[in-house]
Amino acid sequence: MLAVLTGTRPGIIKFAPIVRALERRHVPFLLIHSGQHYSPEMDAVFFQELELPAPTYKLDVVRHFPLQGEQTAEMLRGIERILIDTHPELLLVGGDCNTHLAGALAARKLHVPIGHVEAGMRSGDWRMSEEHNRVIIDHISEYLFVHGPAATANLEREHVSGAIHEVGTTIVDAVEQNLPLARRRSAIQAHLGLESRAYLLATTHRAENVDDPATLQAILQGLAEAARRTELPIIFPIHPRTRRRLQELAVDLDAAAWQRIRCLPPLGYFDFLALLANAAVLLTDSGGAQQEAAVLRVPCVTLREVTEWQETLRLGANIAAGTSPERIAEAVVRMLEVPRTWPDPFGPAGAGAAIADIALQAIAAPAGVLA
Repeated sequence: MLAVLTGTRPGIIKFAPIVRALERRHVPFLLIHSGQHYSPEMDAVFFQELELPAPTYKLDVVRHFPLQGEQTAEMLRGIERILIDTHPELLLVGGDCNTHLAGALAARKLHVPIGHVEAGMRSGDWRMSEEHNRVIIDHISEYLFVHGPAATANLEREHVSGAIHEVGTTIVDAVEQNLPLARRRSAIQAHLGLESRAYLLATTHRAENVDDPATLQAILQGLAEAARRTELPIIFPIHPRTRRRLQELAVDLDAAAWQRIRCLPPLGYFDFLALLANAAVLLTDSGGAQQEAAVLRVPCVTLREVTEWQETLRLGANIAAGTSPERIAEAVVRMLEVPRTWPDPFGPAGAGAAIADIALQAIAAPAGVLA
C-alpha cells in the first residue's frame, strides 16, 4: 500500500492533486498527518475546502513542543510507529519542511522506499533549515519527482542514488483545479473593498525572518515603506508564528505607520488564491506562494536573499529583495512596472497524476525494476 505524508498548509495544497489522482484510480492509500500545523485556520480549513479525505492517522503531540528539534523528534517517533504498524510499500514525502524530514528518516530506518515530491530544489542558503531538509531527503529517497531540468541538474551534480522523474509541479495542478472554485466561492476581495491590481499582498512566516526581532522589524518597516511609496494598501494575513512574534515584540498594529497595512487572520486557500490572482504584487518568503504567483503571472518580491525557485528570477517574475526596508520598497516599485508576459516556468498541469502513476508502478514492479 502507498502512504502519503502531509502536515502543513503548503503540504496539504501540494499533495491535494496527488490524493485526488489516487482517489480517481480507486486504489487504497494511507494519508498520514504529522500534526506540524495544527490550528484550524492552518489545517482543517484546507482539508474542508479542497474536499480531501480525513487523514488515516494524525499525530497530536507536536503542538506541545516549541523547538524545531523537539518537533522533528516527536514526528519521527510517531511516524515510525505508524509505518511499523501499517507496513506501506512506499512513502511519499514532499518539499522541505520538518514533517517530511521526519517522515523520510523514519522510512529510511525501516527500509520503506521513499518518493520525494518537489525534489532537487536548492537555494544555496545553509542558514535555512529547509535547505538542510531538502538535501537530506533527496539523498535518502529512491524516487525523486522534479519539476524540470534545473532540479534534475542539481540532483545529477550531487550524484544522488534515486531515480529522477521530471513530472512538473503539483502547484500548477492545484492552481488550475482550484482557481475557478476560488473565484466562485470567495467574496473576500469585495468584502475588503479592493479593486483588482490596486493592492499588495504580503505573507511572512519563515523562522529566519520572524524569529529574529531585528529581521522581523526590518520587514515590517519595508512593508510600511512600500505602502507609502506606492500609495497602495497592503493586505497582510498573519501566520500564527508571526503573530506570536509580533505580540512578543509588542508591535502596535494600530500605529500610524501601519495605516495602509490591513492585518488579517490566516486565510483559507480559496480566499488567499482569489486575493493573489488579483494582487498588484506579492511580497512573501513562502516557496509555494512564489510558485503560485509565477503561474498566475503576479509579480513577486521575495523577502529572502535567495530562493530555490531560480526560474522565477530568470524570467523576471520575481526578485529576491532580502529584508532591508529600502530594498523591499524599491523592489515593489520596480515589480509594479514588470509586464506580466513571462512564460509559465513550470510547464503544464498533470504532475499529480504522473506522480500517482509512477508511485503505483513502483509498488507493483519487482524490486529494482522501475527506474
